[in-house]
Amino acid sequence: MNRKDLLLAISVMAIWGFNFSMIKMGVTHVHPLLVTAARFTLAVFPAIFLIAKPNVAWRYLVSYGVVFGVGVWGMASWSISAGLSSGMASVLLSGKVLIGMTVGVLLFKEQTSISKLIGAATALTALVILVSATTGNITVNGIVLIVIAACSWTLMGVIVKKSNTREAFAFNVWGMLFAPVPLVVLATSLHGEQVIWQAFELWDWNTTLAVVFQAYPTTLFGYWVWNIMLIKYPLSTTAPLSLLVPVFALISGYLMYDESLSVGQIIASGLFLVGIGLIVQPTQTSAKGLRRYRLFAWIKA
Repeated sequence: MNRKDLLLAISVMAIWGFNFSMIKMGVTHVHPLLVTAARFTLAVFPAIFLIAKPNVAWRYLVSYGVVFGVGVWGMASWSISAGLSSGMASVLLSGKVLIGMTVGVLLFKEQTSISKLIGAATALTALVILVSATTGNITVNGIVLIVIAACSWTLMGVIVKKSNTREAFAFNVWGMLFAPVPLVVLATSLHGEQVIWQAFELWDWNTTLAVVFQAYPTTLFGYWVWNIMLIKYPLSTTAPLSLLVPVFALISGYLMYDESLSVGQIIASGLFLVGIGLIVQPTQTSAKGLRRYRLFAWIKA
């Protein structure tokens, strides 16, 4: 990877990591489901008028929007307001790789290697240490919500694969069209219509800044650049870069909110990233494998 592309890719990883702190900023006063709905509304409009609809059935776009919007980012945002630190939410969300590996083996009969099994065992051990060594930056409710988000990420990958799309970015934009309404419906069904009026009353410039950052730099710019990198470079070059996201999330959480980790959690976070790195490291670089990755690896970022 040339220096310019490397710096651009690292910048996107920094944006994605910093995004978790911006999520925390957005959900400080306003319900996380409504903040997430606003994020996807801005990300879709007016972009959807500039991007042609991908040639896939509507059911895939609808299901993708619901799972991506409510299941992944709705639950991830909610996990932060439920007590997870922004940095820890990013680290634990990376556990989606473990879930994806399990689903791949059980559902799609994918073969796995010894290094991936070692990576999975390392990551699982690290997760136990992370939770047991908490300094108050992890809560039961937060863990439940982030696990739902990680499982939803895997389900999202299944939807994309079943759709057989060849237009990943367009699929993402058009799918997000169906995210805001379910998020609002879920919020009102849980808390009544007053949650919307409370959002209007409590909405401030920090909330606006957080939503704009999540919609444009994080979602549209980030995925656009990432897809370009996937097209230009092989899996072995691009995949390890995603491991920088939780690192940047932990750094930004410390700088913005003075979030800290215990010594055990610092060690466990390192072990966790090593384990995830072993899992995402490719075992083969055939042309067919690279094409499949370039279509779907953005959902693992």
